[in-house]
Amino acid sequence: MRLVQLALLCASPTVGAVDSNSRALATLTRRAADSGATLVAGPEQAIGGYPPEDLVQWPAFVDAQWRALEAFAAQTADLATVAVIGVAAAVDSQVYNCAAVVHRGRILGLVPKEKLPTYNVFYEGRTFARGREGLSLQTRGVPLGDLLFDFDFGTLAVEVCEDSWSPDGPMRRRTFSGAELVINLSASPYRMGIEATRHEMLSTRSADAQCTLVYVNAVGGQDGLVYDGGGYVLQNGRSLFDAPRFTAGQWSTVVDLDRTRRLRGEHTTWRNDCDDHLRAHQAVPRIVSTSSGADRSGLRYPPPAGGSFFLPAPTPPSASARDVALDHLFEALALGVRSYYEKTGVFRCLGLALSGGRDSMLTLLVAWRASHLMGGVPVHTFYMPSRHSQAATRTAAERLAHAVGATLRSLPIDEATSRELEAVTQMLEGQPPTELTRQNVQARIRGQRMWNWANSSGALFLQTGDMSEKAVGYTTLAGDLEGALSVIANLPKTVVVALLERLGTRFGFDGIAETLATAPGPELADHQEAERELMPFPVLDACLYLHASEKMGVSELAAALGDVFPDRSAETCTDNARRFVTLFSQSVHKWVRAPLALHVGSLDLDRERALQLPVVQRPEWHQ
Repeated sequence: MRLVQLALLCASPTVGAVDSNSRALATLTRRAADSGATLVAGPEQAIGGYPPEDLVQWPAFVDAQWRALEAFAAQTADLATVAVIGVAAAVDSQVYNCAAVVHRGRILGLVPKEKLPTYNVFYEGRTFARGREGLSLQTRGVPLGDLLFDFDFGTLAVEVCEDSWSPDGPMRRRTFSGAELVINLSASPYRMGIEATRHEMLSTRSADAQCTLVYVNAVGGQDGLVYDGGGYVLQNGRSLFDAPRFTAGQWSTVVDLDRTRRLRGEHTTWRNDCDDHLRAHQAVPRIVSTSSGADRSGLRYPPPAGGSFFLPAPTPPSASARDVALDHLFEALALGVRSYYEKTGVFRCLGLALSGGRDSMLTLLVAWRASHLMGGVPVHTFYMPSRHSQAATRTAAERLAHAVGATLRSLPIDEATSRELEAVTQMLEGQPPTELTRQNVQARIRGQRMWNWANSSGALFLQTGDMSEKAVGYTTLAGDLEGALSVIANLPKTVVVALLERLGTRFGFDGIAETLATAPGPELADHQEAERELMPFPVLDACLYLHASEKMGVSELAAALGDVFPDRSAETCTDNARRFVTLFSQSVHKWVRAPLALHVGSLDLDRERALQLPVVQRPEWHQ
């Protein structure tokens, strides 16, 4: 047996906080070493934080990461544990996103990321240089390039995030060159359903490369991105260990590397592929290290899960896949709010305008969960009724605020609305403002009040709008679009409703059922219903997905709507498609004025993230 204890450091680095990040990693490493870890692995860019975006264009930022990495090496110099840590490093004018191997106070080498994602929320190709096969450089006297690392416990390969996302990544040539243990450092954002995709993909990589693969992910939020943490240890395609998600810490497991070596010998296809590769390519060079000095004598062969080598472990009854996905979504949203609050370090409480509608109720529940994660940060809510407000939504707001322990203050706006409308009439030389202006005035009074309160109280002002209404501009600039952080702006209305239903079942809070029983609407006019003014939200959300994600034009969209909603006439589907596309293209100017939003899905209406569209455009091309 060749037993090694592998530790996953699920850290939550803050971009730019190089010294704090380094100290936190050293603390986790020492804790893992004390429990017998042979090797520890931290996330991608664990020293500088991820994504650093254009900060890497500042040489001082990259230099500071190197000093922090050296400090980490010095703080762990007395440990026999090998550490693999993510860091940015420069060679001349090129900056690389690297995995650094550190041992006994020395930085042994750095391996740069090769597959630089420049799609969806990623822009690495803009700032980082790509690693490649055969790359052999030095930075500050330390080797940087396509490398393997030999230790007494085995041969190690390291890589960064996307390098494992491609079947043509560097893992293939490095395992053919002798690597038995591959460490993948990742900062992979959460999105609904990503866990199953990740696990299946990495299991396949481990099987194809016939290696022991360790994947470790960052946890916490950075700007609008949310990292769900966790990680896996997979041996020759078999899943050995899953680290918990949505929480920071260090977790470890014991692996027998002799099993990887033995299975390679038995796997004739892998052996033949390896032989063919080495005939056509140079082997990846190795950095030969002295003995790690790690005491592995106390390690014990891991017992099988459930006590049987031949049967899978029994699994307890679990919630439905839909409920699990909604529960994870709730945790991701709360984690995003928590990280934004804690990492900025400037707020003293959380606050939002609570209308009693679906969106603000869900935002309050996320704020409640985030407050709980932070040890009870105060949550303040404000109900600002007008003559159009319904008694049912007011009652729902009061009940939920009381149930979650949030303060609720009622501040009517009718008097302020009348004064503002009178002022606008004077500006229009006696002409009355339009009905739309009259509605927008109410939303803007509420937004201004919230900002004034937040400025004076040091609050993180949470914006409450959803993705469906944002997509078609059913929101007011300088009104309900206001806030410092938009919590659910990338959740379609149908998902908002589904999550509220799930949370109502989980927690039984008063107020949720009352809200769901009302017709959705902004309550800026009597008997105002959003679905009557727009279209049914299931249809609107289908339009959003098919047009924005599947890139369908009007005719394709109308045809698809007819297939998805067979009870709707072809004429109605065409009208819905045309109306949606027109509103969608006319609303981009609002998106760019919206606050930073949490990214929790494959689609994102933050213009600097997943979907970049011109502000000025006309949809004539749809005709």
